[in-house]
Amino acid sequence: MTENVSAASIAAEPKRKTWGGKGLNVAIIVAAVLTVAGIACWAVQLSGGMVQTGMRNLDSWGLYITNFMFFVGLSAGGLIISSVPNAFGMKGFGGISKVAIWTSVCCTCAAIGFVVVDLGGPARLWELFVYSNFSSPLMWDILVLGTYLILSVICLWAYLRAEVGRMSHTAIRAISVVALIVAILVHNVTAWIFSLAPAHEFWHTALMGPWFVASALDCGTALVLIVCLALRRAGYLALDQGHVANLAKMLAVFVLVDLYFYACDLLTSGYFGGEGTEVVAMLTSGALSPVFWTQVALMAVSVAILVVPKLRTTPGVVVASVLAILGVFCKRLQILVGGFQIPNLDMPGVTTQYAITNWQAGFTGAYQGMVYAPQPIEFGVTLGVLAMCVLFLLLGLKYLPLKPSENVD
Repeated sequence: MTENVSAASIAAEPKRKTWGGKGLNVAIIVAAVLTVAGIACWAVQLSGGMVQTGMRNLDSWGLYITNFMFFVGLSAGGLIISSVPNAFGMKGFGGISKVAIWTSVCCTCAAIGFVVVDLGGPARLWELFVYSNFSSPLMWDILVLGTYLILSVICLWAYLRAEVGRMSHTAIRAISVVALIVAILVHNVTAWIFSLAPAHEFWHTALMGPWFVASALDCGTALVLIVCLALRRAGYLALDQGHVANLAKMLAVFVLVDLYFYACDLLTSGYFGGEGTEVVAMLTSGALSPVFWTQVALMAVSVAILVVPKLRTTPGVVVASVLAILGVFCKRLQILVGGFQIPNLDMPGVTTQYAITNWQAGFTGAYQGMVYAPQPIEFGVTLGVLAMCVLFLLLGLKYLPLKPSENVD
């Protein structure tokens, strides 16, 4: 697929710099220090208990699981973008497959990391496998996410083998087909954790799976664009502006599909006093309305930048990608917090500091505002996991042969 690149796009292309050096080493050291600081915060959380967080019995998931959903979505872009061209015999996007897959691996590790820090007793993690309940969507997600991580590593290994002529194109195509199926499946299974919980009105919808896949496609593609454009500017790889334009157009479509699914569900839920009227009111005019309208605004501006050729310069694409990622994070926050925002108990027991965050106001008063707000300890741990993701990414870019090759893609 070709495209006439506008003069503005060409003019926006910066001169290539030399990759690596002191700046990369400093970035690795900073990421390592922040990772250690995050581990220290996690140790404090473990020693004092989960009561130090903003989570309680009636809103038992918070910033960690929000980020888990978010990073599962981010991990999709790399594997899907690298798998689709090979699976369907199409032309790729300028040899970015290895970088894209490594980005996927790092984001998957971050997603798993957020699950681990969300556990109050990680030392008992082994019990999850010894006493597995295979009828639970949580167990499905663990199995699929583990398979997803292993398959991402296998894909990267296959591309590296193909570069030296030790892997056939047929084998690459077969691996890409399997990777594409698992990449879509992992987001559906993560969605089922929520949609198969009928006690939470906001989550109990058949469109939760398509929501997650659509969000994964837009934020994952946006992340790949940001990483690849940054690496092009740093002199690590060459990426034709025509490929950037094609990826940008794909991102615009993905964002529009994401908004479309969301609009369909909310219209059905709230139309003429439907069962989800309370959910729609919560999002459009209630406690979560600032987050909801921020998401809509961010995604709308992102699409506007991506579909207007004069705005689709390199800086414009980066801005649009950042806005799309922030929009998806707002959506993840709505889904997670919104599921707990509406009380689902008709006759609750006595409220305590362990049941509801704002327990002094009683059960009714606790739901007048936001039922959950993250605490400083959660931000510290979150920063550590994010730094770990960046550390893995930088170490891979420094030590792994991820630069494009003409033999693959």
